Amino acid sequence: MSAAAHSEGARLHLPEIAGTRRLLHLTAVAEARNYASSSRAAEGRSRITAPAPARPYGIPVTALGPSDAAGRMPMRDFPGPMPGPRLAALRFERHAQVALLWTSHDRREDWLHAGQALQHVLLTATAHGVRTSLLHQPMEWPDLRAAVGLARKRCHPQLLIRFGYGPDGGRTPRARGQAVTGP
Repeated sequence: MSAAAHSEGARLHLPEIAGTRRLLHLTAVAEARNYASSSRAAEGRSRITAPAPARPYGIPVTALGPSDAAGRMPMRDFPGPMPGPRLAALRFERHAQVALLWTSHDRREDWLHAGQALQHVLLTATAHGVRTSLLHQPMEWPDLRAAVGLARKRCHPQLLIRFGYGPDGGRTPRARGQAVTGP
């Protein structure tokens, strides 16, 4: 997966246990900020949809996964305090494997390279049976994004990715394809 990121002009840093704990702590701080902000909580809830053919975009409530019973993995809580059924919390792995996707600059072309690298990394993980989840919360807060960076390198963090093995998640609907016509 590191080679996949590198081939697209980005890098993938795999921290040791202490580094992973630091990144997860920063993610938890960001998630707490998102939860405490009424506007960010409302934005998260706006992304949740009921599964229906008439609403092809958004995150179906059936695609939301469980939370970590031990509270070590700060997953994005899109519905927030919204009432409704939730999956029971599960025991997650004791030591999560996370990676920092980063670029050496933070220009528009670097954002493009980061997106291409993310796509390549996710496809590589899928091809090897590795599950992924995106931990983008600290990237939404400038001070936390800066804190995520690597001190010994010129590093512009783009995204945290959690890797692991687990059961298949719920299927999500796809928008219907439409024919493209010329000008």
